[in-house]
Amino acid sequence: MADDRIPVLLDTDIGSDIDDAVALAYLLRQPRCELLGIATVTGRPEARAALADAICRAAGREDVPIHPGAAQPLLTPVRQPEVPQASILDRWPHRRDFEPNSAVDFLRRTIRSRPGEVVLLSIGPFTNVALLFALDPEIPSLLRGYVSMGGVFTRRVAGAPLCEWNALNDPYATAIVYRTGGVEQVSIGLDVTLRCRLPAEECRRRFRGGPLDVVASAAEVWFRGRPEITFHDPLAAAVIFRPELCRYQSGRVEVELQSARLMGMTHFDPTAADAPHRVAVEVDVEPFFAEYFSVFE
Repeated sequence: MADDRIPVLLDTDIGSDIDDAVALAYLLRQPRCELLGIATVTGRPEARAALADAICRAAGREDVPIHPGAAQPLLTPVRQPEVPQASILDRWPHRRDFEPNSAVDFLRRTIRSRPGEVVLLSIGPFTNVALLFALDPEIPSLLRGYVSMGGVFTRRVAGAPLCEWNALNDPYATAIVYRTGGVEQVSIGLDVTLRCRLPAEECRRRFRGGPLDVVASAAEVWFRGRPEITFHDPLAAAVIFRPELCRYQSGRVEVELQSARLMGMTHFDPTAADAPHRVAVEVDVEPFFAEYFSVFE
């Protein structure tokens, strides 16, 4: 049988919101994922790398390269300087000998070594990806695909904020990424991810075995004052392998940079003459959760 695995590079701010760790566990267990490496971004990226390594080790994947990236946004103050879930690291084997600020070069070298093969998955602030695209403008055209968790596009979900967290964390980087051509960009935003929630008790019951043991430990930090997990990043990971989990609309995304109050807000125009962006507008929630947990069975 031909190898139908998809080579994936993950860029993540693991250690702040719990869903990054939940997504990494899925990628490590998804049989169609060839995880080529992990880049970490924003406040204390080396601590984030250590947490990613602990999850990889629990999955028996010490071989996955992990590279810390940018600690600061391009032009704005850092919004998440700490890594709350790093507090669990004293309980789990992990390494700390990471090469600082090596993520962008690692991403560049890996993509160039496998032109047309790699899907880049971005589930954190866009700083590393913006630097990558700016420093090597040919990179987008060398990707098989680019999927990001970020933005809010249709305003159809009650309670959704005006600005999504990843886009807000580095609005100038977000704008650079969305203005970059060369690859169709698939965006999984709050329009769909806010529908994918599980209560804490169900997560505790189902997060067991291998990488999910570390995730369950980190989740207890998250559950201090929070009753559930929203599976933002795992949905972005899952659509790489099961794109039919969502329905999409094509158009153009612009990022607000003029208003201090709305900086980082994503504007989606489905009527644009050019349509370089595909945004998810609907999701099949139960099939998504079935897909997520199936890889751990």
